[in-house]
Amino acid sequence: MSNIVLCGVAPHPPILLPEVGGRESKKVTATFQAMERLVDYISGSGAEVIVIMSPHSPVFRDGIAINGSNILSGNLRRFWADLEFEYNNDIDLVREIIDQARRRGIVAFELDDGVAVDYDVSTRLDHGILVPAYFFDKAGLDLPMVAVSMGLLPFNELYAFGTAIQKAADRQGKKVALVASGDLSHRLSRGAPAGYSPRGAVFDKNLVEMLRNKDFRGVLNIDRHLAEEAGECGLRTIIMMLGAMDGMEVEAEILSYEGPFGVGYLVAAFTPRDGSRDSLLEEIEAEHKKKIQTRRAGESSLVGLARKALETYVREGRKITPNVSENPLLEEQAGVFVSLKKHGQLRGCIGTIMPTTDNIGLEIVNNAISAGTMDPRFEPVRPEELDDLVYSVDVLKPPEPIESQEQLDVKRYGVIVRSGRRSGLLLPNLEGINTVEEQVAIARQKAGIGPNEPVRLERFEVVRYY
Repeated sequence: MSNIVLCGVAPHPPILLPEVGGRESKKVTATFQAMERLVDYISGSGAEVIVIMSPHSPVFRDGIAINGSNILSGNLRRFWADLEFEYNNDIDLVREIIDQARRRGIVAFELDDGVAVDYDVSTRLDHGILVPAYFFDKAGLDLPMVAVSMGLLPFNELYAFGTAIQKAADRQGKKVALVASGDLSHRLSRGAPAGYSPRGAVFDKNLVEMLRNKDFRGVLNIDRHLAEEAGECGLRTIIMMLGAMDGMEVEAEILSYEGPFGVGYLVAAFTPRDGSRDSLLEEIEAEHKKKIQTRRAGESSLVGLARKALETYVREGRKITPNVSENPLLEEQAGVFVSLKKHGQLRGCIGTIMPTTDNIGLEIVNNAISAGTMDPRFEPVRPEELDDLVYSVDVLKPPEPIESQEQLDVKRYGVIVRSGRRSGLLLPNLEGINTVEEQVAIARQKAGIGPNEPVRLERFEVVRYY
């Protein structure tokens, strides 16, 4: 059997604690009692280390941070409670997890004081860890801790990171209890912290049932738009936790669920049992590889050029010269955008509004390399990522000025907003952008133009190649 001896989902509302919530904490008595039961399970599991993952620790887009302080400490003074916490960090396990993550192509690193200063973040424990830790202390559970930040990586990679925790526990020979700290929807009722959406309750119901039924694939494939509309903060840590149980037979128990303050609080326990099951990670990776192969077999010549340009640059450090005679279109001039996605999430996008080279072929080569190596939102693409990338190429038609947003169509037209020397562009027909208002607002943000500043608008059409 694996050395993962228990996994649990724990909410983290400070109001749950009587020292913070006072009388209001009585409204979440079911959650309080369920947390006591979860800690009893951890105590009885024989765990030697607690690994806890929080969405409120320093979060990075391209990797996962693990607290590297020798002593993990924090307090709840910002919630007007005189509660102090301190735990020994298991540095050996931290480094083993990082090593196993990197073996899976996942960026993970120690967040020590030096790195924290560089990124202007703190190594102090946040309430996403401290609220569950309150129950550890209350039960006298004095174990070393590993504090892991939630990552903004694709869901498949978060799940794979969980398998790295499982492997690290086995390699270190340490019995590990893993806790996914996170609340569900923040939009369950009028006056909820993130406003109300009827989709919040739908998300919570779906997720709770999937966990009850051990439908881990369903959790990984949950509707992203539904999750976004729900305003949740726990889905990613839960997925990381599920990965730690990959290939294991477990018993799932929903200990409580309630949402009296408009936020969903779930407490759940997953106890390993004898036996095993097929690795979901292996199934997902095989399906993904087949999907990529099918897509590349049918890709356009423009996308093939973009892919070859980036792969050659990343692997060999040189820029290819396109053979524009292969396709008459490549000999024309136009602005071009190259977009990269990895596991369904944007991995880079760079382009030119107007032509900057002699032909579209050169435009594609330059912008493919820039999308993979110079998009300021992302770290440069690593060689081991190339086989997972999906490309699209947009060839832009000349932009034309318009008088108002009424002349836009979010599916048909891209938009350019200008104010002085500042300008921002957004392509048409992008996933998750459904209104002209959203399109213009994002273009303003990209340009650093305030929502009330006057702007000049232009629209353009594209031909998108896959």
